[in-house]
Order: sequence, then structure tokens, then C-alpha cells
Amino acid sequence: MAPVTQKQNPYLLSVAPMMDWTDRHFRYLLRLISQCTRLYTEMVVAQSILLGNRPRLLDFSPAEHPVALQLGGSVPEQLAAAARIGEQWGYDEINLNLGCPSPRVQGGSFGACLMLEPERVAECMAAMRQAVRLPVTAKHRLGVDEVEDYRYLARFVERLAGVGVQVFIVHARKAYLKGLSPAENRTIPPLRYEWVYRLKQDFPHLTIVLNGGVRTLDEAQAHLERVDGVMLGRAVYEDPFVLEQADARFFGLNRVPTRLEVAQAMLRYAEAQLEQGTPLWAIARHMLNLFKGQPGGRLWRRLLSERACRRGAGVEVLRQALGVLAEANQRAQRACATWP
Repeated sequence: MAPVTQKQNPYLLSVAPMMDWTDRHFRYLLRLISQCTRLYTEMVVAQSILLGNRPRLLDFSPAEHPVALQLGGSVPEQLAAAARIGEQWGYDEINLNLGCPSPRVQGGSFGACLMLEPERVAECMAAMRQAVRLPVTAKHRLGVDEVEDYRYLARFVERLAGVGVQVFIVHARKAYLKGLSPAENRTIPPLRYEWVYRLKQDFPHLTIVLNGGVRTLDEAQAHLERVDGVMLGRAVYEDPFVLEQADARFFGLNRVPTRLEVAQAMLRYAEAQLEQGTPLWAIARHMLNLFKGQPGGRLWRRLLSERACRRGAGVEVLRQALGVLAEANQRAQRACATWP
């Protein structure tokens, strides 16, 4: 697979929006590992943007580009107004969540349950597209509850394409609105990658991005033979260095960062954030898996878990953890050198 540029295909590789995880601090960490992988915010409810603390909800570092704002909602006027604010805030894309099955989201009549109302979704997408010049994209499931039919899925995509939507991020599972928790909805419904491949065959003019169950760059590359882009999710949170080779492998950039370089950069980032009143744990919690599988990785995780969450914790916690990590690496090197 020949390397491409973001301009050629901005959706080639991305990290999924994940509630409680893909906040600005985690996105900053990921950007230190990959400069080109597209990042998404957590879902932000449109009405919260209109009525709430916008800087808290929307602020991000310029280093995070390209970054997309994912919205939740079902009222066209509210979504259009929130999208307009997102554009003014500097985001690169506005995405509508049509896949979250949580009871709280269902209670607001948005998320996955909207797949049962394609006309309402089309109105929402059309309103957002009229409000902004940014790409307005959809992230959805294959179906919902008893609605599990490829023809329904294809008509759903066709309806949104009819109002100008060009990019569809497809979680290759259906959602159960009752009987399964959000976590179970990410694992129990079977993956049907062939349906996503078929969408690309049936709608070759659209950009189809596959999401769901992809854990490695090797798997992503295999899917890219059949679709335009691949979105990774939990695998990246479990080990951010899943993206270690992303820029070199997919985008032709001659850079492969080390875990230590990223940790040191995050220390500097934490210093600046603490001066603005951000608690250390808000940042350090995203760094727990930074040395997963490495010498000293478990000790690193334990030190951060025990100390970074304390009231008033400062960057000395990260410095101490880095020192312990260096000692563990030295011991591992000495052990290798004396191995018979």
C-alpha cells in the first residue's frame, strides 16, 4: 500500500470517539505518537454547547489537528447551531453520533435509536451542512434491534447521501437498545465486515470508513483493500502505541516516536496544564498504558494510579515514575547482558 497524504484521504486512519476517554488530554497524547491519524472528540450534546460552558466542552490544542467534533442530538436547529459554533472553534469536521446505544442517550432521543428515523436524521444532516462549510459526516451502526437488514442499511445511507453527506463511518455491528449494556454492545453483536465492504461496492462515490473490532495496523491495512478508511477504538486506549508505526506506514512520514519521548513531552504538557488549574490525574490517567508490555510498565502504572490522583499532585509524580522506569530498564539491560 503506497503512503498517502492527509489531503489525498483525510479519513484513511482515525481513532474513534469514546465517551470518558477521547478528551483533549488523550488526544494530545495520541498526536505525539501520530501526526496524521484523524482524532475525534467524545460525543458532545448539541444542547450542552448552546447552554453550557463552551471552553470546557470545546477547547483543544492546535497540535491536535486534524480533529473532528462529534455531536449528539436530534433537533436540526440545535445541531446546526452547535455545528456552527464548532466550526468557529476551529474543528476540522462535524460528525453526528448515530451509534451510541446507552439508555441516557436513548432518553435524549439520539444516538443509535435515530437509525430508526432516517427522515429525521436527513433533516439534521441537511441543517448542519447548510450551517457550516466543514465536512459533515455520520457515524452509525449496521442496524438496531430487530432491524438488521442490508437493504435497510443501504437505504439509510442512500437517504443521507441524498442531502449531501459524503462520509459514512460504519460500526460493523448492530446495536441492541435493550438487553445489552454499552460495553456489551461493543462486543456481543457479531461483526459483519462484509456489509461495510458491500456498502463501498454499492456506493463507490462515497467515502466508507470501517469501525469495530480492529486492533492492529495489520488488520487496518487488510480492510483498506476494501474500504476508504479504518477507525480504531479501544485497542488504542489499551495501548496508545498501537499507532507507533502509523505515520511511517500509511502516510510516508519518516518518524517513529519512542515511548520515553512521548512521556517526556507529556510531562512538559502537564506542567503547562497544571498552571491553568488542570488536576494532574486528568492527564495522567491517559498515560497509565503508555509503557504497556515494557520493562517497568506495571510499576509505572501502579505509581501513577496511586500518586497522580492525590489532591495537589504535581509533575514530580511523573518525574518519579520516569526515574523508576529508567531503573527498571537498566536492570533489564544488565540481565540481558549477563544472559549465558
